[in-house]
Amino acid sequence: MEWINKQNVLIVGLGLMGGSYARALKRIGCHVSAIDRSEDTIRFAIENDVIDEGTCKNDDAKDFIKKADCIILALYPNAAVEWIKNNKEYIKDGIRITDVTGVKSCIVYAIQDALGDKAEFIAAHPMAGKETSGVECSDDRIFRDANYIVVPTDKNTEEAILWCENLGQILGFNKVSILSPEEHDEMIAYVSQLTHCIAVSLMTCKDNEHLKDYTGDSFRDLTRIARINENMWTELFHMNKEPLLKEMDLFINEITNLRNLIADDDSEAIKDKMRLSTARRSKFNSKK
Repeated sequence: MEWINKQNVLIVGLGLMGGSYARALKRIGCHVSAIDRSEDTIRFAIENDVIDEGTCKNDDAKDFIKKADCIILALYPNAAVEWIKNNKEYIKDGIRITDVTGVKSCIVYAIQDALGDKAEFIAAHPMAGKETSGVECSDDRIFRDANYIVVPTDKNTEEAILWCENLGQILGFNKVSILSPEEHDEMIAYVSQLTHCIAVSLMTCKDNEHLKDYTGDSFRDLTRIARINENMWTELFHMNKEPLLKEMDLFINEITNLRNLIADDDSEAIKDKMRLSTARRSKFNSKK
């Protein structure tokens, strides 16, 4: 694959996702450098062979950018846009840049406009993660059996789209899909952001400090993602506000309908919903 020949990969932002990318790319022989605000993060990553070199100093960062054959933005959405605007003059002409952010419409076009013809930005979203954060928790095994979404616009070339698909494959993702920025944001509002809203609400709607003594697997499974990075997820919710609100309203209507069926003792309608739920969830067990 083309990626094997990309020896100088620069990762900007060395948290859980940036660190996991770094581990996977080093494993296939890439030279991985990183820029992060934290000196401790860079030190840990070098000492633990997550990256080959890195810096938290602006002057050194310019040299890392100039040497990069490709760049991965592992930053919060707003920070990704600002980083491109502030550093585009140092980026090598003609290289490809991708990202890991959880929203697209509000940043992809802005980044592409800021870059102009300087470099090609092709967005992507790794649908993987943990409830913990930081490079110390990075692990490229989180990509196994996970999904990866490439998010092109009409400004992207076929070569760049294939390049980004190849990245998902060599990182180890189980399935690689392609969605437009708008399709991506609508889908993510449902399968990711709404589920985090539900998990948070489950943990905040009832105040009982002894819940852990009474719960079974169902409650633990449903609330696993309630251990949440409040800064990142608040930004994601705000930046995808309209699609998320539509999905929240859809869920509110559905759970209200189920509540009314229970109140009315409508057993057959409840069973119909459960049969539909079971049939739809069973598709997740398919390997295709």
